[in-house]
Amino acid sequence: MLDACRGFVFDLDGCVWRGSTLLPGAGPTLTALHRAGRGVAFLTNNSRATGLDMRDKLQRLGLGWVEHALTPLEILGQVIAERYGPSRVLVIGAPELAAVVAAAGHEVVDVADFRTATVVAVGNDFDFSYERLAAAARAAAAGAPLVTPNVDLRLPIEDGDFLPGCGAIVAAVSAAAGVTPVVVGKPEPPLFRIALRRLGLAPAQAAMVGDSVESDVAGGRAVGMRTVLYAPAGARAGAADVIVRSWADLARLAGVG
Repeated sequence: MLDACRGFVFDLDGCVWRGSTLLPGAGPTLTALHRAGRGVAFLTNNSRATGLDMRDKLQRLGLGWVEHALTPLEILGQVIAERYGPSRVLVIGAPELAAVVAAAGHEVVDVADFRTATVVAVGNDFDFSYERLAAAARAAAAGAPLVTPNVDLRLPIEDGDFLPGCGAIVAAVSAAAGVTPVVVGKPEPPLFRIALRRLGLAPAQAAMVGDSVESDVAGGRAVGMRTVLYAPAGARAGAADVIVRSWADLARLAGVG
């Protein structure tokens, strides 16, 4: 099945790397796919970095050939504009999130001015505080749509540890405001479709590879891609079209190992 795929789209956190370390076998397998002429792209829900940041990190880790990497920041400002028009956006998150919102033509408002916000954008925020939670929740409760790059609860890092993910902060805001967030990244279709377009492939010609059933597998299936679950500890049958326990398994099934 996978040896017929002309391209692969890979999740990053928990699949290709943990923190700043490539997982065992990831580098050689990815390079073998590239050298075999298969399209390779990367799609992550990171809410603190752009696709260019992710591409640069992959290249620093030894994958100098990487071209295509996407994050929800590519389209978040555009999604706000398409749904709500030019907006006053309360941003709870990294400076990169505020920058893409401003670059899309929106006005970024300060926490102190939360009552003037017409949209609330929440990403992973390492400076999160009760004040910022209160501002976001009150603005959203007053009617400002709550928009987020993702609802992933954990961010995997080295040694099997994790940090609270964007979704943990979004869950707090959502619960306090009593609203449901609008999700821009995985498992929603737009980023998957952009990745396929950059590879020049139809969905049936490519596979989505990741470690999350809810994000990677569900999103890939929704757009018609084949799905591969990277699950070193194993997973229930039917969780994806293919389940691999190692990068060596993936290389073998893809015909490059």
